[in-house]
Amino acid sequence: MLSKRVNFAIFAAVLAGIFSVSRFTPTLRAQQTAVEALEKAKVLRRMPEYKAAKGTSPGFVLDPAWPQPLPHHWVIGDIGGIAVDKHDHIWVYHRPRSVSSTDSGMQGATAKDARGRTISDLGFPRPNGQLNGCCMPAPSVLEFDQAGKLLQAWGGPGDPGFLKNKCNPERNGCTWPAREHGIYIDQNDFVYIAGNGQAVNFHGQYPWAPNFGNDSQILKFKTDGTFVLQIGTPGAKGPNSNDTNGGINGTPEPFWPADMVVDPKTNYLYVADGYGNRRVLIVDAATGKYVGHFGAYGQNPVQGENGRGAAPGAAIGEPGEEPGEGAGSWPQDYKAGNMKPKFFRSPLHCAKLANNGLLYACDRGNNRIQVFKAAEVGKPCSNPNGELGKCGFVGEIHVAPQTSGGTSGTVNFSTDAKQSCLYIADLGNDVVYVINRENFTELNRIGGGGREAGMFHWPHMVATDSQGNLYIGEVDGAARAQRYLRYGATGCSGTGNTKVGEYTGQ
Repeated sequence: MLSKRVNFAIFAAVLAGIFSVSRFTPTLRAQQTAVEALEKAKVLRRMPEYKAAKGTSPGFVLDPAWPQPLPHHWVIGDIGGIAVDKHDHIWVYHRPRSVSSTDSGMQGATAKDARGRTISDLGFPRPNGQLNGCCMPAPSVLEFDQAGKLLQAWGGPGDPGFLKNKCNPERNGCTWPAREHGIYIDQNDFVYIAGNGQAVNFHGQYPWAPNFGNDSQILKFKTDGTFVLQIGTPGAKGPNSNDTNGGINGTPEPFWPADMVVDPKTNYLYVADGYGNRRVLIVDAATGKYVGHFGAYGQNPVQGENGRGAAPGAAIGEPGEEPGEGAGSWPQDYKAGNMKPKFFRSPLHCAKLANNGLLYACDRGNNRIQVFKAAEVGKPCSNPNGELGKCGFVGEIHVAPQTSGGTSGTVNFSTDAKQSCLYIADLGNDVVYVINRENFTELNRIGGGGREAGMFHWPHMVATDSQGNLYIGEVDGAARAQRYLRYGATGCSGTGNTKVGEYTGQ
């Protein structure tokens, strides 16, 4: 149990986001009553705490008051991306088209489908107009401050007029993704987004909806939603991780890109490319011009590419096979003892860069994280045996390899000087692992499967702010972003479990 001093500090931080105090007013008394009600219910004592089981690592406790309620009856869908910028603002990138008919019931009849039936902006039937007075899908990009207050929101089908006036392929060459996936804000306050949609079987085959086929583009905006440039053109027909031709500025086409990061020293953009392709694509963030690409173990070109789509563990509603289907799946490799597939298996789900120049690639389809020296990758190189020190390859972490798939979805780092903790979100087991980044051992776990506050259902993305707090977004119907306040240690030390993701009981 936390000390009384830490309990009080956390309690104050939680309540600060809920209550504003006016002196000597009835409102103050009501606020005190609300605080007393929470104290009487012993809320803090019942909230889950996450402390290091081995070694030393930060402790975490859920902040139940983050974010604050959204205006305009807005609701968010599945979280496609989450990031923290240099101002400690939290950016949530969600999927309005994952919001249900009921949860977008305030939308009335705005168009007609191909059969002449009246539908809403998300494509749901609206024969009698507005369905209810409940909710509207929020714009796709939402910016929050530390207290969880919404600062601005823009983009996507939840932002009226945006797809017609501000991101229109005919007007300015901007094509909004069919399914939002991945967001990053760089050192110059530019916002990058991507998508992994196919524009097939969506709610929304209506006049303005994306109907171009596969998402194969990355978009760059100013923080106010002003379009800057697009990398790639939508409509890729299939994976081609060896392609170095075509596209805007001669940059090879992405195919279902998942996430990205910018190196502030070189201004290179590293793209996890992704659900269709099996490579990290490197481009100049200022121009979108191609720089290089590489595959598993730093090889270039990619060898042994698996072209069957996502491995078991792909999120519901995302491109890929059902668990257990298809030749060459991860469970088959694991059963055969092949722990070193020579290729990234879809989806290659993240690219994250640490301050010391190490690039982490989330090979979610192979239940592993591969680590590279960013300065040494992207050039033609061969490393078929996965040798350390070759082609920029530094090492790899097998994450719950015994699980059918999807355990290494995304990573982020603690914000101590050495970034000594590595946080890995495991979609398959619904936990976030706290790893000592120096020795790749597991020190702690956060969450666990469940819909309750503090638990997870498909933790999809994880971000950290300058205080070391965690922000975790969920998909597959969970449609929420949760904040975990750090307390205690700022970094990780010691040796934990060498078997990351080992099953601990029934």
